[in-house]
Amino acid sequence: MEKSLKMLPGLVYVALPIVVLGIIRKYREFTWGRFKSNVSLSGKVFIVTGSNSGVGKETARELARRDACVIMACRDLDNVAKAITDIRRTTTAGTLVPMQLDLASFKSIRHFSQSVKLKFNKVHVLINNAGVYYPLQSRVKTSNGFEMNFGVNHLGHFLLTQLLLDKLKESSPSRIVIVSSGLHEKGQLDLDDLNMEKRKEALQKERVNQAYCASKLANVYHCRELAKRLKGSGVDVYAVCPGFTYTNIFRHSKLKWWQYVMFLPVAFFYLRSSRQGAQTIIRCATDETLTGTSGNFYKNCQPYFSQIKFDPEMDTKLWKKCEELVAIESKALD
Repeated sequence: MEKSLKMLPGLVYVALPIVVLGIIRKYREFTWGRFKSNVSLSGKVFIVTGSNSGVGKETARELARRDACVIMACRDLDNVAKAITDIRRTTTAGTLVPMQLDLASFKSIRHFSQSVKLKFNKVHVLINNAGVYYPLQSRVKTSNGFEMNFGVNHLGHFLLTQLLLDKLKESSPSRIVIVSSGLHEKGQLDLDDLNMEKRKEALQKERVNQAYCASKLANVYHCRELAKRLKGSGVDVYAVCPGFTYTNIFRHSKLKWWQYVMFLPVAFFYLRSSRQGAQTIIRCATDETLTGTSGNFYKNCQPYFSQIKFDPEMDTKLWKKCEELVAIESKALD
């Protein structure tokens, strides 16, 4: 008994920091927000790009739980099949439809959009979630010759959105949810160097992946311009930051083992699960109280006001540049 009492102070010194850290973690989870509405989405059709893993898969799961029809648009159909099997372990509700979509290929994007129009009478929500994170020095490009981060994260989704706009307008009230990132605040856009070939050496010295950050900034400008052009159409547009979330998006980053070790304390306080990361997306895709707030940016299930000063002319300039790059006319907006 006496020996146990002597050990008590030592146990307190060990346990107290653990308890405090646990409380801090729980508080952070509380601030991230959670969308609790279980409103039925029966009869609603959603498209979720990149829904075979991470936030996209959890978004598809949450929508299916609410009885939605979810088109799971992904490059690898084998991975989609595995994702569907996993989702079906937790819910039998809703309809999950696997469809192939490679956002690094304009041909694939056009084929996908045409297939959707033929198979579905309505599309109520388009969730542009898929994303890649390639180091700038990797020099990886899309099949159409664009820098991979910009080509997939922004330009591919730009084309997809354009091709589905007529269907979304026919299905109004409808929505477009663009998954961006808080890292858009670190982004720099040069319309004459979107492939970052002229500035490559300078940008590689920066601490953040400028190619990724620029693609996320382009997402926000896309949201802003879409909201203006679609005003009065019945199609609302929202940009979303899912937060720092545990996904496989960094699989192409060649981090060393010691970098992962140093990352652990940061991960404990800031890293969300994929389900936690999906909450703001679900709210923007389904919450009827947001109707009329088109063009806003959301984070932690609440409106977020970016720390950067947006160039009002960049909205339109980037739009027109992207139209040139994908070689289409925005007839659906006429």
